[in-house]
Amino acid sequence: MSNVHILVFPYPAQGHMLPLLDLTHHLTLKGLTITIIITPKNLNLLNPLLSTHPNTIQTLILPFPTHPNISPGAENIREVGNTGNIPFMNALSKLQNPIIQWLASHPDPPVALISDFFLGWTHRIGIPRLAFYSSGAFLTAISNRCWRNPRWFQSQAVVEFAGIPGTPSFRGEHLPSLILRYRESDPESEFVRELFAANAASWGTVFNTFGALEGPYLDHIRAELGHPRVFAVGPLGSNRVEPDPDGGSDVIRWLDGWEEEGSVLYVCFGSQKLLRKEQMEALAFGLERSGTRFVWVVKAPSTAELVEEGYGLLPDGFEDRVSGRGLVVRGWAPQVAILGHRVVGGFLSHCGWNSVLEAVVAGVAILGWPMEADQFVNARLLVEDVQMAVRVCEGANSVPDPDELGRAISGSMSGDSPQKRRAKLMREEAVRAVSDNGDSSKELDELVEALKQLGVKEG
Repeated sequence: MSNVHILVFPYPAQGHMLPLLDLTHHLTLKGLTITIIITPKNLNLLNPLLSTHPNTIQTLILPFPTHPNISPGAENIREVGNTGNIPFMNALSKLQNPIIQWLASHPDPPVALISDFFLGWTHRIGIPRLAFYSSGAFLTAISNRCWRNPRWFQSQAVVEFAGIPGTPSFRGEHLPSLILRYRESDPESEFVRELFAANAASWGTVFNTFGALEGPYLDHIRAELGHPRVFAVGPLGSNRVEPDPDGGSDVIRWLDGWEEEGSVLYVCFGSQKLLRKEQMEALAFGLERSGTRFVWVVKAPSTAELVEEGYGLLPDGFEDRVSGRGLVVRGWAPQVAILGHRVVGGFLSHCGWNSVLEAVVAGVAILGWPMEADQFVNARLLVEDVQMAVRVCEGANSVPDPDELGRAISGSMSGDSPQKRRAKLMREEAVRAVSDNGDSSKELDELVEALKQLGVKEG
């Protein structure tokens, strides 16, 4: 093993795991040796990384701890949905003692741990810990403030965040989902609150973002933490190669058939969200009335009850009526490749952070429909600060008016809209950030240097 050995602990949800694995890849290229903590059923997600770095990445495989509110065999949030986060965060904390025992018996123990911000308890395992945020700095600033007094924030109809750049305000129900799910004196909720406090107490912080996108919020967090060890190294994953199950190339071929740059809208709401029948109909009719070309990724319902209630089902005859200008993809689609295609100019999205960064890297405008979690905060950043997005709907249960939605789509997608122009400028900033001597590249080098210095102290 090399002199500097780092422990990495991803949280088992796709949106959290992929960027931390991308960071791990970069750290390995810079000469660090890594051990990744993983549970058995998530091990296959490491295959691309392990085959690329067979000699410098090891795994520490630990059994997923049992929990009364997690169905046996579930080890990834995609199997339980977002409401599973609080039980998952609690369950995984039972790995604290096995990790400490492993550290004590290891001949070359890691000098530091980089773990997901949902794993704040890892601050206590006895080595310097860096909190990795797969989400943005703006969200973190909002979230940190809310966790100081979650009950008060829950009670407000509208909240103004004085002291955070731009004094943003949000409707109470648009605050991050974890805050809204907090229950005072419930042990599992209180544990999550402590876990976020531990993030702020960690030795360092790493963000999947970059200065041109979130500079004022990064500065705000550095000032609040009172130390400089805040590293913005994003957008991570801009070079990630996607798997291509059968069907991915069909979408690309369909896109290749169009000439006009930026004329196609991509519609996708991430790996978790399933739309209700009324929402599917409103979105379908909106797309139909917009006259815009589109690719719509439709998530299939997982259970018979959802199928019966019409979740994820398209209106009868819709595909025939839009045949030629609209393509419906069921299941998985190569999102990065689609967004990066020259004819794609817009992305109707829930505004999850990974999707936001993929849109920024591709230089496409966003039509935002935030629903939960961090999405309302991200949408505000995109609409008001960055100005590369418009809101077309808000809320997990909202049903847009098809005529208004159709007008919003055609307005945003026609020709060279202001949002499209801003998106192209942000793409240039993102490319600059991760290129040689770009801000994110420099901060990645600073992170590596800081970790190597910890190794020198240990030695």
